[in-house]
Amino acid sequence: MARILITGMSGAGKSTLLDELERRGHLTVDTDLDGWVREGIGWDESRMRDLLDLHPDVVVSGTVENQGRFREDFDHVVLLSAPVEVLLQRVSTRTSNPYGHSPEQRAEIRRNVVEVEPLLRRSATLELDGRRRVGDLADVIEGLP
Repeated sequence: MARILITGMSGAGKSTLLDELERRGHLTVDTDLDGWVREGIGWDESRMRDLLDLHPDVVVSGTVENQGRFREDFDHVVLLSAPVEVLLQRVSTRTSNPYGHSPEQRAEIRRNVVEVEPLLRRSATLELDGRRRVGDLADVIEGLP
């Protein structure tokens, strides 16, 4: 495997895909967990730099303001996408992450699909439909050179 960033909107399936890749034995980091994100800044840049310097084979998941600073450090940037109604349905029923339950957060997701997702699409090397079976998505990720 290589250094891969899986990015996308809340509810696209990033954490589920990361869990499957970890189950298959790959080193994974979900930056929504364990203090990787600093409020108003994005990723803790020194921590991310250390991770990428130490691990030539790692799958990172997340969507933050400063991820572009690390674009050249990843061999692949995979945008996981889904229609906004799918995203909203998923975030409203998930129990692993409270984000997306309030009306304000749901409005933010709608805005992000319009404003942020096109930016992610431009920097992605591959876009995958987050509605696909997680095993199929993991197979694609594992097949990246």
